[in-house]
Amino acid sequence: MKIKENKIESWDLVIKSKSGWFNLNLKEIYLYRDLIYLLIKRDFTTFYKQTILGPLWYVIQPLVNTLVFTVIFGKVAQISTDGTPPFIFYMAGTVAWGYFATCLTLTSNTFVTNASIFGRVYFPRITVPISQVVISLFQFLIQFIIFLCFLFYFLFKGADIQLNNLVLILPLILLQMAILGLGVGILISSLTAKYRDLTFAMTFGVQLWMFATPVVYPLSIVPQEYRMLAALNPMTSIIELFRKSFLGTSSIEIVHIIISIIITVILFVIGLILFSRIEKDFMDTV
Repeated sequence: MKIKENKIESWDLVIKSKSGWFNLNLKEIYLYRDLIYLLIKRDFTTFYKQTILGPLWYVIQPLVNTLVFTVIFGKVAQISTDGTPPFIFYMAGTVAWGYFATCLTLTSNTFVTNASIFGRVYFPRITVPISQVVISLFQFLIQFIIFLCFLFYFLFKGADIQLNNLVLILPLILLQMAILGLGVGILISSLTAKYRDLTFAMTFGVQLWMFATPVVYPLSIVPQEYRMLAALNPMTSIIELFRKSFLGTSSIEIVHIIISIIITVILFVIGLILFSRIEKDFMDTV
């Protein structure tokens, strides 16, 4: 709004070109919180507008993956699950990994898929990947409820599952997954703004990352001398800690968790810096 008093003009909002490598304005993100809500509503509606099963795909996907993993890795390969029933072991890994993978996949295409909007109107670009992380959380909650149903079923049947107080740290586990998925996602998104072929490598890269993470196998089968190397993958500690919380079995150590948190923060900061740098002139390259 323009106000004129005594020939002095002032504005309640001034949009300036950004300089420097890092320009994250948390206050500005808060001011655009309604936009984040609208982006969440848009993405959810668009994705399921012409589908038959709608949100039921959130249920079908982890169930199918769990069944496949149970048959291939549990029955055929006979990989150890640390005494936990294979079905619930693989479902725990699938549900936890699914949230991270969805965050990463959605945010990694931020610049390319939203180029038409970014070129027309100004708003904090970071609001788009933030909205995608939030909508991924809805998917996780649906799948998590299904996981809890099977968990209590196996508990009722007397399975060797030790639910413990670590379940209280689930919000912290989700927070780390969200930060990691957002950080790596916007980092890749910044690179794909210039190098489009990285988009095609994303699906393959996520699959490789999954098999480098103890989703279909426990950390206990990794030789002791290689566990510190495995801990350099931040998702290793996250998946193992999730299983430790709800199933009671894990070989995770406190040092692995610390390493995971440090690497997550580093990747998040690098992603923010690169995202902030690229958003200034990405319309020249997209």
